[in-house]
Amino acid sequence: MLVSLIAAIVAALLYGIAAVMQAIAVRAASNKPAGDASGGVDPSLVMRLLRQWRFVVSMGLDVLGFVAQLVALHKLPLFAVQAFVASNLAVTAVVASWVIGVTLSWREWAAVLGVVAGVGLLGSSAGAEGAAQVGDVFKLALIVAIAGLAVLGLAAAKLSEPYRTTALGATAGFGYGVLSIAARVLSGFSPLDLARDPAAYAVAAAGIISFMFYATALESGSVTVATAAVVLCETIPPAVIGVIFLGDQTRPGLAAVAWAGFFIAVASAVMLARFGEAHHTEDVARADAVARRQANAGPAAAGLLSWWPVDLQFFSALLDAPILDTTGDS
Repeated sequence: MLVSLIAAIVAALLYGIAAVMQAIAVRAASNKPAGDASGGVDPSLVMRLLRQWRFVVSMGLDVLGFVAQLVALHKLPLFAVQAFVASNLAVTAVVASWVIGVTLSWREWAAVLGVVAGVGLLGSSAGAEGAAQVGDVFKLALIVAIAGLAVLGLAAAKLSEPYRTTALGATAGFGYGVLSIAARVLSGFSPLDLARDPAAYAVAAAGIISFMFYATALESGSVTVATAAVVLCETIPPAVIGVIFLGDQTRPGLAAVAWAGFFIAVASAVMLARFGEAHHTEDVARADAVARRQANAGPAAAGLLSWWPVDLQFFSALLDAPILDTTGDS
């Protein structure tokens, strides 16, 4: 149980750091000016992202985060793991305030503490994963759900702000929720087991579809708002499905504590989403400024991890220069 709790925390940290790096990479690879939410999903965006070192590193962090999430799902119920994963929004907000330069209000900092308190309550009260088994019909339903989300995501990409970023983030979040459910019901991890298991295909499809819509949301939207929509929609549906269909439960006598922690974490994430909307334009402009600084061409993850080689020129620019200044790009 302790190993699973640690794995859930590690997953949240990795996902949160990756979200900010992806936001900077997407803005650097985008062909759109800041705040331009016109058009739909751009398939060539992924190809341009693959030439961004930040994106490649962030994908590595996402993969490591997913592995940690799988370890957590091995012993913890879905509602606990998803709440821990949702706490990556707090990590995103803190890292964005540091790296991108977004200013967080005292209410947002209070929300960050609320997320930490909520997942702490969950970690102390969650029981073991449920023992209920599901059949192929349940797993095939996950694939159908992903197909439906793909259609909804394409429609969401046509919307105008302030609805576009939230709708795309929500669609991606539901997709990541399906991914978590599918990962939970995998029959095994050997190549033969995965090839025969419909849930494995649901994991792959959900990962691709969800990431594409999330990247599209980040291309011209607020990193905090997009990520908030993702974590909310990837948290609540899997929690309900885990309890109803998979037999997830809390420790004896601690159900009230577990659900209190769950709702505190979710409510705090909602607070971050609401107040993140207030500096939507500022958020995008700052991400643009950071993404386009020529000094940030080195392999260091913008000083996000203290043991990585740090591009001192870029770090000095973050500390000494006004973040909204550009290098002449318009």
